[in-house]
Amino acid sequence: MAKFELKLPKMGESVAEATVTNWLKKVGDKIEMDEAVLEIATDKVDSEVPSEVAGTLVEILFNTDDVVQVGQTIAIIETEGGAVVEASKAETVAAPVAEVVKTVEAAQETVAPADFSGSDKFFSPLVKNIAKEEGVSVAELESIQGSGKDGRVNKEDLLNYIKNRGSKPVASAVEAPKVVAAPVQTSTQAVPVSVNGADEVVEMDRMRKLISKYMVESVQTSAHVQSFIEVDVTNIVKWRDKVKNTFEKREGEKLTFTPIFMEAVAKALRDFPGMNISVEGEYIVKKKNINLGMAAALPNGNLIVPVIKNADQLNLVGMAKAVNDLGNRAKAGKLKPDDTQGGTYTVTNVGTFGSVFGTPIINQPQVGILALGAIRKVPAVIETPEGDFIGIRQKMFLSHSYDHRVVDGALGGSFVKRVADYLEAWDINRDI
Repeated sequence: MAKFELKLPKMGESVAEATVTNWLKKVGDKIEMDEAVLEIATDKVDSEVPSEVAGTLVEILFNTDDVVQVGQTIAIIETEGGAVVEASKAETVAAPVAEVVKTVEAAQETVAPADFSGSDKFFSPLVKNIAKEEGVSVAELESIQGSGKDGRVNKEDLLNYIKNRGSKPVASAVEAPKVVAAPVQTSTQAVPVSVNGADEVVEMDRMRKLISKYMVESVQTSAHVQSFIEVDVTNIVKWRDKVKNTFEKREGEKLTFTPIFMEAVAKALRDFPGMNISVEGEYIVKKKNINLGMAAALPNGNLIVPVIKNADQLNLVGMAKAVNDLGNRAKAGKLKPDDTQGGTYTVTNVGTFGSVFGTPIINQPQVGILALGAIRKVPAVIETPEGDFIGIRQKMFLSHSYDHRVVDGALGGSFVKRVADYLEAWDINRDI
């Protein structure tokens, strides 16, 4: 018999770790090649890890809720054969599991354990170990302003905190357990709890908890301000009606309004690079690439933002294919972790639900987000050389939310006006 090391596979250039959310197999179970062994989650996407071999699961090296680095061995599968099988497909190999366990055990022998289960914030295993060794409590960790992605506390943040805290009172590393209003459910699905025979209390699922956390943090971080503009898209509606059937027969793809709007946004970002930035502390990061986030509603009511990379380099056909691909995979739960990473600006279509306009919340650490309102037939004044008259036009509102810390009204308003200009100048005879 041979033993195969199942490693956490590479999930994209910007994804370095994932959390184990559920083991689909237990020790002793038979596993087929390409069969899912466990479920994992990154900050935004849940996915499965399949086996590269057929065999029997003989050892599980990480528990549910453990954080695993890309390339780390997560399980051992026994296969037919006579030699140890190396999982060479993983490109990044972390320290052997035994060494990691030894380090953790050594720290636990000298430092009272801290309970991180009640914290809503993410802390890497390295940060947790340093905190335990230095007597930093969970409450103190939660109070540190992190400089990492999504405000995470990294090693440097923690070491700087320890260096500067001096004689400040330090909370005990051992905290009393937090009081919870309802018993902890061990099931993977929230169980409704009847309150008075009519109302029910249902725990948020993991993604809804993350969305809630991100939305609150964004409002607390950015000074949100909005600009609104009405756009005449009559020519776009007529053009799409004329070409959509031919486009679908030729490309095998539906032509929606979304790629048309995304193309205009990408052009405007090229014209106004001050909107294609992010904020990290007191520094502004000017982004080289234009990566458009496309907010998409999932069947369960949650929200996810897949990203169209280098959107300004796509023609309309390429944009339509990218929009349809990401949208379809989002609905089917087939997005990869890297599909939601690296966005520099976000667009959300509130018109899908009939909304005329909205005031969207910025997707941190970006500085702007554009909401597309519903397209409606409305009476409008039409100017001609022969005089003005009233006619029926197809119009919509664009709602631009931006971070007033770094984007002033002139830039925020000029940007959304440029998007409107591109849409209103649409060539009714454009080839595709």
